[in-house]
Amino acid sequence: MLCNYHTHTNLCDGECPPEEVVLFAIDKGFDAIGFSGHGYTPFDLEYCMKDTDEYKQEINRLRNKYKNKIQIYLGVEEDAFSPMNPREDFDYIIGSSHYFCINSKYYPIDSDCNSFNKCLELFDFDVSTFAETYFSTFCQYISERKPDIVGHFDLITKYDETDVSRFLNNEKYFEIAGKYMEEALKNDVIFEVNTGAISRGYRKDPYPHQRLLDIIKRNDGKVILSSDSHSPETLDAYFDEVRKMLVDTGFEYVYVFYDNQFKKDYIK
Repeated sequence: MLCNYHTHTNLCDGECPPEEVVLFAIDKGFDAIGFSGHGYTPFDLEYCMKDTDEYKQEINRLRNKYKNKIQIYLGVEEDAFSPMNPREDFDYIIGSSHYFCINSKYYPIDSDCNSFNKCLELFDFDVSTFAETYFSTFCQYISERKPDIVGHFDLITKYDETDVSRFLNNEKYFEIAGKYMEEALKNDVIFEVNTGAISRGYRKDPYPHQRLLDIIKRNDGKVILSSDSHSPETLDAYFDEVRKMLVDTGFEYVYVFYDNQFKKDYIK
């Protein structure tokens, strides 16, 4: 099946109106598309939705208008530090972590490389403490909230291939990341295999890293394909390559949200 559930529009930090995305998905033969506007973050208004009601109304309008052509779902990408969104308002919740909170001040991880390095500077560029803090906070959110989907689990590696390599060649980092991946897997959540950093030129491989995907597979964890799309052209970016990667890792299926439920879609 051809589906994507991590989709941003101009109602948050995406480029195009939701209807334009839907029409593109229909034209490309998508079976389903799910929208995942950034949930409201009062401490940072640059990326998030300012009017969640408008977003919900628009996606539901499109769901009804195009119901005979494609399945449309209403999701939200909720940050670990944002107010919790009512589960009954959405078909699914993607739980992500985009910030550090230090002394009640929020520092964005992925807005740009300079901001990321400012976060590292707060930890005196101690990669181990940085990773431990990030993953422990994220996993606490995952354990307490149990989102349907975990978004880009190892987002802190975003700039490792375009700036200084601090993580992906660091065995101590992988020891920490692996420990917390094992912890997160206890919550029976679905991990997205996210191609967004590839399509935007930051990485050659998806989140999570292959070594973390191996842990997911060993623990019979669940995965779902995601493009983290901010423009229609990237709705299925690198999906073929990632399906092959997953098959090579030993996965026989990914999960999709279809007919209002998560179900297996066999890729092997």
